[in-house]
Amino acid sequence: MAASTSVAPVAVTAAVGQVLSASSGFSNLREIKKQLLLIAGLTRERGLLHSSKWSAELAFSLPALPLSELQPPPPITEEDAQDMDAYTLAKAYFDVKEYDRAAHFLHGCNSKKAYFLYMYSRYLSGEKKKDDETVDSLGPLEKGQVKNEALRELRVELSKKHQARELDGFGLYLYGVVLRKLDLVKEAIDVFVEATHVLPLHWGAWLELCNLITDKEMLKFLSLPDTWMKEFFLAHIYTELQLIEEALQKYQNLIDVGFSKSSYIVSQIAVAYHNIRDIDKALSIFNELRKQDPYRIENMDTFSNLLYVRSMKSELSYLAHNLCEIDKYRVETCCVIGNYYSLRSQHEKAALYFQRALKLNPRYLGAWTLMGHEYMEMKNTSAAIQAYRHAIEVNKRDYRAWYGLGQTYEILKMPFYCLYYYRRAHQLRPNDSRMLVALGECYEKLNQLVEAKKCYWRAYAVGDVEKMALVKLAKLHEQLTESEQAAQCYIKYIQDIYSCGEIVEHLEESTAFRYLAQYYFKCKLWDEASTCAQKCCAFNDTREEGKALLRQILQLRNQGETPSTEMPAPFFLPASLSANNTPTRRVSPLNLSSVTP
Repeated sequence: MAASTSVAPVAVTAAVGQVLSASSGFSNLREIKKQLLLIAGLTRERGLLHSSKWSAELAFSLPALPLSELQPPPPITEEDAQDMDAYTLAKAYFDVKEYDRAAHFLHGCNSKKAYFLYMYSRYLSGEKKKDDETVDSLGPLEKGQVKNEALRELRVELSKKHQARELDGFGLYLYGVVLRKLDLVKEAIDVFVEATHVLPLHWGAWLELCNLITDKEMLKFLSLPDTWMKEFFLAHIYTELQLIEEALQKYQNLIDVGFSKSSYIVSQIAVAYHNIRDIDKALSIFNELRKQDPYRIENMDTFSNLLYVRSMKSELSYLAHNLCEIDKYRVETCCVIGNYYSLRSQHEKAALYFQRALKLNPRYLGAWTLMGHEYMEMKNTSAAIQAYRHAIEVNKRDYRAWYGLGQTYEILKMPFYCLYYYRRAHQLRPNDSRMLVALGECYEKLNQLVEAKKCYWRAYAVGDVEKMALVKLAKLHEQLTESEQAAQCYIKYIQDIYSCGEIVEHLEESTAFRYLAQYYFKCKLWDEASTCAQKCCAFNDTREEGKALLRQILQLRNQGETPSTEMPAPFFLPASLSANNTPTRRVSPLNLSSVTP
């Protein structure tokens, strides 16, 4: 017996060594599949179910292995054998969420697996008590006031083990989670990086690290292991940092090397297209994903956001009913139902379902943001502010929450606050015209017209989705009596409307034609003024002005008044702007540091 146990630790080291020495490339997919199956088992034994599911899903997307190549389970060490009874009992309690009971029976165990489960049970017990207190006592909007009391004790114990170099990859992961929960971000990042070096195939450590990185510069300074898992991490972090082109390229590379059947990658690509507001592409991919994996619930709340934006009531209703049949008590299901009621303008019911989602998971980002939107619709600005603030607590990279706070303070007529939050949203989404237009409006209210002009022009330059930036810029030039620049902006606006063939609000189109008609009239360019005045007659709000201007032009022509050749004026021609005059569509954030609330 002694001889067999003395060999066992070496065998375990060799088996787990396959995980630790993950290759840097994708040349051997069979080896990658073995590693994924091994790490799926190791994470499952430790109760890390999300990481286990991720690894299993990825392994499933690769070709099956023949019997001769299947990985045997790791042999049992002497320490594992001594702790086997306690571990088996505790794991059963852990699986039914009796965390204190599991920790009680694991106390004093020496094996790394049992020690991790002991510490992890104590951590989850504290989290569960915190969440129960949040739901029962204070309600979801007071979440930030409740703390996990176990964190400080866990930090002290894990810190000692860390200093003695007794923590394995899973122990380092848990230590990093505890540090993050205590807001010790720098220390947490260092520990998670160490965890990825020690156990590179544990997806949970990569994901936690991803949540702490705020920009690409921060990413450059991280010393990450050169492993194929790094490619999945980079694709994910690029998506989170709104670097969508880079993310899509990474995911395409992963598909090309052999992960084409991965539902995770397909869903991430759909999310990426959602983030750049390519709604048709994202909807198409989500519909295809639903055919491949009809009982999938992850990311279905993002799918419902797309259906909401397109006002697809019947499709959203079908999705809500379908997810209810699968699992009505999942946070994603509650968010989908909330979106459905919001689309039907039943905002109280929608807020109720978002609150239900937060009772199931108080750290679920999407629900906080969506609940903030609903409170905005109900004109409950204080509740909206709290909801958006909680969304930022969960994830500081959520531009929707920053933007929502800006809108809320705009309603409260507090432009300096509003400017701060819109600037944060713009930093996260430098190529989103909505953030720039909102910034421009703030600067206008603060009478900082030069900054406002910069914002409106940049909004047009990056691709103005709402077709409002040029109109606002033109009105600003009008206000500053810069008539020629105002006319140029209105001309560009009209050309854009006519070239894309979209249905727009007639008010702004009529405003443009009215200004141009008056401008050309002052310039004594009768033909151009007459053309614009005739266009004015097509709109109710400018019809009378258009007719009056046409009569004046006719009268002046009859009097023999000749058009002026002295005053320069832009010539109106709907297709005159060539592709060369179109501004670049991708730019860096504006330097808007001159104003701080």
